[in-house]
Amino acid sequence: MKRSVEEHAERFSAKAAAYDDSKSAEYHACVNLVIEHADPSAEDVVLDLGAGTGAITLALAPEAKRVIARDISEGMMAEGRRKAEEAGLSNVEFAYGEFRDPNVDADAHIDIVTSNFALHHLADEEKREAIRVMAETGARRIVLGDVAFFESPDPSEPFYNPDVDDPATVGTLVEAFTDVGFAVVAVERVHDQVAVIVAERIGSGDAVPGAE
Repeated sequence: MKRSVEEHAERFSAKAAAYDDSKSAEYHACVNLVIEHADPSAEDVVLDLGAGTGAITLALAPEAKRVIARDISEGMMAEGRRKAEEAGLSNVEFAYGEFRDPNVDADAHIDIVTSNFALHHLADEEKREAIRVMAETGARRIVLGDVAFFESPDPSEPFYNPDVDDPATVGTLVEAFTDVGFAVVAVERVHDQVAVIVAERIGSGDAVPGAE
């Protein structure tokens, strides 16, 4: 990780109020794809990591039993809580949590894990550990939208800031999922440096919408 957790938290808290309006078309496309592939039922509990202001959390809450939203930025979570209250959503919980320590009860039942535009702040080995932690929740499905390289990275592109970002290749992420017993059933190419990866626990028997 090129910045500490505290530095990242401070950076995002400082721009929380304007965050939603500042994001690119590709970011919003990624959000929509993560929501589409997550596809929770009314009995599903969703864990949204790096939840930020709640773009994924708030969209999935009306369909899910419960959404557990975790982030490191209190400013971002405050925006998420405000929006949840305005929307009248009572099945959403925002609280501090990191990818490798999501602050979820050990006996909590998790069906689906989502994350969007957050994992790329970790180094590759840290990403692998984070994906292992996601798998250890017992979830049957993980949907990851993030900055990730399909081809050679180009720092001049708008999604990659080498000072703070540390994206992986898509292949590295796919390998990390397969290493923890998941099959990657869909990879969406939003941009040369933006991907949505859908992974199913092997043996879950659950079909994924949109997967071939």
